[in-house]
Amino acid sequence: MIATPDCLLITMPASKAAPGMARQLTQTRLYMWGYGHILDDAFLIVSELITNALAATPGMEIRYQCSRDVAGVLLAVWDASPKSPQILPMIDMTLDTLDISEEHWDDNGGRGLPIVAALTIDCDHSPDPSGGKWVWARLKP
Repeated sequence: MIATPDCLLITMPASKAAPGMARQLTQTRLYMWGYGHILDDAFLIVSELITNALAATPGMEIRYQCSRDVAGVLLAVWDASPKSPQILPMIDMTLDTLDISEEHWDDNGGRGLPIVAALTIDCDHSPDPSGGKWVWARLKP
């Protein structure tokens, strides 16, 4: 873990506990910086980025970064997969098309990355020179 007043970078297992851990770390940082008003958006973004990294590299390790600079708050997740994030086509959900089985309970409609894009001032992905990719989003505080 690397922690400075303006940046937190932590490596964690790609497990079901990772989104909750990242949300807790994000909450601590945002309150410390006086940015509690963006907490709800940050929680949703962090959850989406971490969940996508878990799907891309199950059982491996991921890295999470929460930092701030003059451009805003940066939330970024690294995973070992070189594959670019894919925005799935959104489908209209009805009671007939909704899959609430345990393995698909949160995988209905492909709305995650479009929601991240709507909540941020910028978001994208970048390859990491040592392998894998960073998927990131920037919020205006």
